[in-house]
Amino acid sequence: MKKIIFAPCLALLFFCCKQKQAFESCSPAAFEKLLQKEASIQLVDVRRPDEFAAGHINDALPINVEDADFIAKADSLLDKARPVAVYCRSGVRSKKAAKQLARKGYKVYELNNGYKGWMEYKGKQ
Repeated sequence: MKKIIFAPCLALLFFCCKQKQAFESCSPAAFEKLLQKEASIQLVDVRRPDEFAAGHINDALPINVEDADFIAKADSLLDKARPVAVYCRSGVRSKKAAKQLARKGYKVYELNNGYKGWMEYKGKQ
């Protein structure tokens, strides 16, 4: 009986773990190319306001992923017909934001290693 229950559970676990990521993570170089080539892209900084004020990528829109109304703010400020590029400090919060936005139907790109990685790539750190 245990084998009958175990096998389907194992298959379900495997399927859930192997599902494709709903957004694309990009290196700083790929992220920069995306921003340059995709004129309609919406760039979103998902860090706290103090972090945004300390420095951000040009033309970024601040929407703090830690706010309880993050998705509501995003829905009011972003166009689902246009791709969204998100970043945070190190890549953790931007992955969280990217998952939430992708679930809502946005096409999302995420900057792997975040603003820190971007600044290192740009030679500014």
